[in-house]
Amino acid sequence: MAKVIAVNISEKKGVVKHPIEKGFFKFNYGLEGDAHAGDWHRQVSFLGVESIDKMKAKGAQGLSAGKFAENITTEGIILYELPIGTKLKIGEVVLEVTQIGKECHAGCEIMKLVGDCIMPREGIFAKVLEAGYIQAGDDILVQK
Repeated sequence: MAKVIAVNISEKKGVVKHPIEKGFFKFNYGLEGDAHAGDWHRQVSFLGVESIDKMKAKGAQGLSAGKFAENITTEGIILYELPIGTKLKIGEVVLEVTQIGKECHAGCEIMKLVGDCIMPREGIFAKVLEAGYIQAGDDILVQK
């Protein structure tokens, strides 16, 4: 079963995120208090722990949840294979996948440390369709 490993937040853009106990995901906005939230298609970012492990296998040190600036770190789901439009139900929150991958910021913290970053290839983005709280340990249900 797919699940949430961590919920991560940053108050400003361009920095790694830090884990929080639980976060409120606001309708058509994203994670309340997060610098990347807003009225656009990339309200919430996801990255799998499996992707983080790929970077560790390349020799990257000190990687953990939030280091790739993802809001939700997952386990047990291949995020980048989900079609755009897929709905994810996490607790009471419903999100819709809007983008797979992204253009890399050449100056991101991970790129500076390791020389590579998995987020542009394997991270996904979603918008919030139904609001609520998400916390580590919550199951992720894929709705077709």
